[in-house]
Amino acid sequence: MKLNELIGQHMLIGVSGHTLTESEKKFIVENNISGVVLFARNLSTPEQIRDLCAEIQSLRHKMASKAPLFIGIDMEGGRVHRLKEPFTKWPPLKTVGDLDAPTVAFHFAHRMGLEMMAVGINLDFAPCVDVFTNPANTVIGDRAVSSDPHQVEKMASALVRGYIKSGILSCAKHFPGHGHTIIDSHEELPVEEADLKRLHEVELVPFKKALRSRVDMVMTAHILFKSVDKDWPATLSEFFLKKMLRDELKYKGLIITDDLDMKAMAKHYDKAFIPVRALQAGAELLLYCNEPESPPVAIEGIMSAVAQGQHSKAELENTLKHILDVKKIKLLNPDPRPINEAMEIVGHPDHQYLADCLRKQVMPEGLVETNDGE
Repeated sequence: MKLNELIGQHMLIGVSGHTLTESEKKFIVENNISGVVLFARNLSTPEQIRDLCAEIQSLRHKMASKAPLFIGIDMEGGRVHRLKEPFTKWPPLKTVGDLDAPTVAFHFAHRMGLEMMAVGINLDFAPCVDVFTNPANTVIGDRAVSSDPHQVEKMASALVRGYIKSGILSCAKHFPGHGHTIIDSHEELPVEEADLKRLHEVELVPFKKALRSRVDMVMTAHILFKSVDKDWPATLSEFFLKKMLRDELKYKGLIITDDLDMKAMAKHYDKAFIPVRALQAGAELLLYCNEPESPPVAIEGIMSAVAQGQHSKAELENTLKHILDVKKIKLLNPDPRPINEAMEIVGHPDHQYLADCLRKQVMPEGLVETNDGE
């Protein structure tokens, strides 16, 4: 495998519209890109979304790794809800926490996951397991289950298991915790005072539970915890990703960055340096959502770093194996199902009923959780 193909399998990128352009297809194939992340600009009807996912997956047959592509999306419910009707309109995660029923949380994630899987989306950047400890934090707000770490912990486990049951890959975010920040990392780098003791007592509590529940990915936060690592935000911190997440918490899944074009990164570091440092710190998947010029710059930057001995090809091959192993186990049927089958799942009455119950804060009837343990 060529070096650029090796690097490309460590990246998820955004695309411009409802179908892939010829240049997007060429870039994905030639660089063996690991996956695509979808936004509102890519989404209209279930038929169109299904066809786009099929088009994306068809590229694997021409790619160096021949591996299925991750097709990711931000679907949390509430404000962060990319799929529009006729998909079920899910309320924010806070409604799940307020109802305080893990069985409901399990079905919320399970049914949401089934609708995404029906049209070919195989990765949800959810659940958000941040603990909402600062009322002034509008970035997280009702995206969080609760301000109580143990309440978030309880629901995190049920949510992860629900996503797993649906077949979709889950992603706990934003590690080690974004619930206290006021600054939006889309605009600037938040700096937090929390020390290790505080992180272990509050922010990390639900993450530990999500890891034990076998969450597939963890997404890093672009936050500088100056009392823990004064030099690097969590996304670029070996302490947070290697020492804490891997060594201390024994996490075995994939580590993905938040969008590396967010201003928390872009205002403070060189565009070609950011992906190199993220890989050195222990990230395995690099996320580029909105700026098409960034992935080529990242590939060049990493190639240059390998040539200069700043990051080893052997290390890239090691993380490549981890990525491909996850795909082999988790993406067994990557192609979306026929649209008539998908439409039997999208907006299913049982899903609508559950969403309505959450909005009204009443317990739905007839729910049974299949508890697969931790």
